[in-house]
Amino acid sequence: MLVFVLMIGGGELLHAGNNPALQQQFDEVYNQWRKSVINGDAAAWSRLTAKNRQLAVRNRIYSEKREFPKAVFELPAAPPSIANLKGLSAHQKGATGTAVYFGKVDFGVGGDPTDNLLLLHFVNDGGRWRYDTADYISLQSLPDVRTQLQQGDLSYVEQKDFQASGVPPQMPIPVKPAQFIAKVYVFCPGRDVRVKVNKISDHHFQDTKAAEVVIGGGKPGSNEVQFATKALEGSTGKEALSIRVYLLSTVAGVKPIKVYEYQVNEGEAVKPFGSGNFEIDAKVVQQLRGK
Repeated sequence: MLVFVLMIGGGELLHAGNNPALQQQFDEVYNQWRKSVINGDAAAWSRLTAKNRQLAVRNRIYSEKREFPKAVFELPAAPPSIANLKGLSAHQKGATGTAVYFGKVDFGVGGDPTDNLLLLHFVNDGGRWRYDTADYISLQSLPDVRTQLQQGDLSYVEQKDFQASGVPPQMPIPVKPAQFIAKVYVFCPGRDVRVKVNKISDHHFQDTKAAEVVIGGGKPGSNEVQFATKALEGSTGKEALSIRVYLLSTVAGVKPIKVYEYQVNEGEAVKPFGSGNFEIDAKVVQQLRGK
């Protein structure tokens, strides 16, 4: 028999059998939130989504020059259902909460889902629990953990990372619809890299190759890029590094324009901190328009 663990205000641990309300609330909030996304119900989505997440989603949509709230519901697949997953724990600390689920998390992209973990985050806004975000934890490289969970051993999900932090998420700075779509691209094997664009758009990359949209987009004139780097444990410190910013055109067939780059070849020294600028002038605008 699985045991749910709840944290209440004074820090006392209780079995969910004695206080099942929190688990039930999180299940209901997520199920209703998922239904609002599937049905394209903007009013319900707004009511069920944490205020910080609403603003973050709107900022991203505006930064991609898409329409809000219409673009909220333009997803390749519905959020995964928890109907057939096992609820392993629910945890509350202050105005934050988490719920952990285990089973065949199905994102609707085909294939045969295997047993993995889904960690949901919630925020209490004005006395009402609202959905914030989710983390999907693949157990493909942790077969022993998967077996333990299948056998009812919950020690893995009793770690701090699966519990509510007690620190409410920061409210993002609201942005207006972007004039120019921009993306930060980073290639950073063996390194932790943080990038900030125009003192608004924060980005964090670890040992990866990835791109993220710049919140607020590019603006006419001068744009600022700041970065910080550090080697990760186990790295050689000699790995190559690329930090770039691209502008994306809304005209079909026009390729992205590289407007900023910090490039370090393998074996070269990497700056722990740096900054620079890129300009969006009339010439760049004409390029984006395909002229």
